[in-house]
This record gives sequence, structure tokens and C-alpha cells, in this order.
Amino acid sequence: MKEQLRAMGIIPVVRIDRADQAADLAQALRSGGLNCAEITFRTEAAEEAICAIAKRYPDMLLGAGTILTVQQAERAIAAGATFIVSPGFDVDLVEYCQKRSVPIIPGCVSPSDVGRAVTMGLDMVKFFPAEQYGGVKTIKAMAAPFPKISFVPTGGINPQNIGAYLACPCVLACGGSWMVPPDLMQKGDFDTIEKLVRDAVVQMLGFELSHVGINAKGTAQAQDVAKSFAKAFFMDVQQKHHSVFAGTMIEVLEKPTRGQCGHIAVGTTSVMRAKNFLERNGFAFDEESVQVDQNGKMKLAYLRDEIGGFAIHLIQKEAE
Repeated sequence: MKEQLRAMGIIPVVRIDRADQAADLAQALRSGGLNCAEITFRTEAAEEAICAIAKRYPDMLLGAGTILTVQQAERAIAAGATFIVSPGFDVDLVEYCQKRSVPIIPGCVSPSDVGRAVTMGLDMVKFFPAEQYGGVKTIKAMAAPFPKISFVPTGGINPQNIGAYLACPCVLACGGSWMVPPDLMQKGDFDTIEKLVRDAVVQMLGFELSHVGINAKGTAQAQDVAKSFAKAFFMDVQQKHHSVFAGTMIEVLEKPTRGQCGHIAVGTTSVMRAKNFLERNGFAFDEESVQVDQNGKMKLAYLRDEIGGFAIHLIQKEAE
């Protein structure tokens, strides 16, 4: 489950007052690109809502949030919750979930809290309320002595700051409620909720054109093509291994490789999350094309099929 949450990147945190809206809400989240949710146990409808979603979409990562007692955890798990989230650290609650082999993400805001989590064998904790406790800076400081702990910041996360959180290697995913505001839930406006979720996913992934690769026949032709682009658009020409670049946008390959016409590189903030997102939307990848860096982080991956005669690959954007 941990790696599934990492691949999602965002966990919608949802307060639901009407259980009959649960299935429609889940469909909106899934259609928007997030097959996960944390249903808070703050309403009487929470337990029934979890049950309805679990029955309709058994593959969904479905968490029960704001769990304060063992009794609540027992009810949430029986309803179909696949993981438990608590605002603070309760030893009895952690032990109960561990005995049931149900992942739990307890709230931890201090080194002492995280230390207890490590002692109990946990490898992921909730950092809540994130913004009020110092946000990214505090997480980075606490992560240093606990390199095996992953953080799930929640509280004050929004479209403006989520990028900074997810850029931290120690952050597993972020919990956020802005995609499912109470007024839209009250009106049953699931189309707008779906759009908010999709906008959040697109912003998280940060898709943008990195460069276009053009197939040439030999070094001489590749240099001529690159020089023509450079002359037209005032670009520098750089000879690379087996290709010539005009600026950073045009790559001319000395020998045709992938793609009938060439390739298009799409930059993203996370190749791993982008690959997961595209796979959930029906696109297949050439697994042999996947490249990782020295830290095991995915940095490049090609789609299996061409689009318009072009091979398409994701490429990791440089950190800003």
C-alpha cells in the first residue's frame, strides 16, 4: 500500500454527511485521476459511506481518517477501510491495527512522536496539521535522523504549496480537502469535484513539452537540420552522444531510433507518478525503456505505442 500511495501523490480527505453520495463521490475521484480517499470519521455517515465505496470499487485505496479509538478502527475496518489514519499517536490504536495487519498512519509532529513510530516498527506517519507545525522545513528537519520514515503531510495543503511538499523525497503523499469542498458535496456537484481532482493531478505532475526528437540519416544531415533550427530561432548548437541539439527544444538524432517520425519528450515532476497516472487511464509502457537514476528514482519511460508517428517518453524535470 505504501508504494501505491506514493504513486498517487495526493490523498483526497473527505467529510461526507450523506452515505448515498459515496459511490458518486468515488467515481468523481477516480475519473479525476485519484483512485484513493480518506473518509473522515467525523460524521455519522462515514462508516456507511466507506462500506458503499468498498463494495462498489474494491480496488480503491480507502482510508478511514480521524480515527481516535480502537472501537472506531474496528468499525472502519469491518466497513472496508484498507488503511487507518489518526490525528495523533495512540499506542493501543497502533497495536490493534498491527495485530490486524491493517496499515496505520498515525499523526506525529515531533521527533519523540516519530521515534515512537520507529520503535513500533512503522515506516510512515502523518504530519498534522502540517502548515501550523512548520510545513516543509520542519518535515525536512525531522526526516534527517529518521531516514526510513515517510511523511504524509495533511492540514493546510493546497494547490499553491503541494508542489513544495511533494518535492521532498521523504514525503510519501499529501492529504488535502480542497478538491472536495463541503458546498459542492452539499449540492452533489460531482462534475466540479471531478474537475478539481483532475486539476490537482495535472498540477502535481507538471506536464510540459521538454523537447522534440527528429530522426535524421547520418551525422551530416543531423547537423544540417540542427543548424537550420538554430539559425531560424537564434539557438545554440550542441553535439551530444548520437544526436545534435538546437537549443534545448530540438534534438536531431543521427540515426533513427524510436518512432517513425521521431520522439516527443514530455517533462514531469515525477516520472513514477505520471506513469502510474497514464497506466490508470489505459496507456501501456515499454517496461524495458524505463530508466532510473543512481538513487533508484525513475527518470525516463516510453509509451508502448506511438502517437501520430512519434514515440512518446516521459522525462524527469530538473528540480527548481
